[in-house]
This record gives sequence, C-alpha cells and structure tokens, in this order.
Amino acid sequence: MSQPEKQFIPLNIAILTISDTRGEAEDRSGKLLVEKLQAAGHILFAKNIVKDDIYQIRATVSQWVAEPQVNVIISTGGTGVTGRDGTPEAVEPLLDKTLAGFGEVFRMLSYQDIKTSTIQSRAIAGVANATYIFCLPGSANACATAWDSLISEQLDFTTKPCNLVQLMPRLLEK
Repeated sequence: MSQPEKQFIPLNIAILTISDTRGEAEDRSGKLLVEKLQAAGHILFAKNIVKDDIYQIRATVSQWVAEPQVNVIISTGGTGVTGRDGTPEAVEPLLDKTLAGFGEVFRMLSYQDIKTSTIQSRAIAGVANATYIFCLPGSANACATAWDSLISEQLDFTTKPCNLVQLMPRLLEK
C-alpha cells in the first residue's frame, strides 16, 4: 500500500535585519528574504530592523521565540568579525540546540562565490523553544545562497529524505 504524498505546510516566518545604517528603503537582504519566503508559500509573521546591538537583537529574537505562532526566525546582518558584529553572541545563549552543519555547509557553498572570504562569516542556526533560527550575513547574495541552497528545502515538508518541518512536533519533547 503506497503512502499518501506529503503536502506543503506553510510556516510563519519572522525576518530580522540587523544594521546600524540600513532603514526599510535600503534593506535589500530583508526584502529578498520576504520575497523568497512568500514565493515558497510561507507566511511573513513579522519583519523588523534593529541596530547591531546584542541586547536589541536578543530582545527581538526572544519576543519572537516566546510567540507560539512563530515557527522560524531568519536574521540578516551582524555575523561578521568587526567590533559591531554581535548577532551570534546575541542569539547563541537563547538556543536550546545548535545546528552546526548549517554554518559549515553555508560556508562551503559561499566558498564557490567568495573564496576564502567565507571564513569571515559566522552564520549560525539552531532551535529555541521549538522555533528554528537562522542567522545569515547581511549581504543579499549570502541571503540568496542560504535560502536557495539550504533553508528553503529544509522548511519544505515535502523534501525527502527528511526536513526540519517534520521534526517540529517533536522539538519540545523531554
């Protein structure tokens, strides 16, 4: 007896742009992520821009992690190595589990475009309170690479052999 085909499950996704210089008009990366998630059939839950400040980032991410309707948070910006880049430091303490493979594969894919400059990326991903979190660089090209080559398939319930969506009902298991 064959199993029924899996149906796509739209997720509520929040987008956070982290920048000291960009406003809504200049936010190419945030806009790109919104366009891609909506084109894939997901729902934009919220979009916000905050300064590259650990406490502003952490406060926004914490608020969304506490919101049961938010399934995924994607941030863009603040993952470099300058003094103001603090996204990993803001988000990592909130994570229940890290997805180390995300950063590793992202940097492997980025190497094809930007060669050794990829070592400057501190892109991370993980899970907090059953919410997936992806922290991406601020470049629109990096966001496109992450979405097109990693995130979109893992947020698609129909992706085989497995995906992050199918694990969602079990994320709060003890």
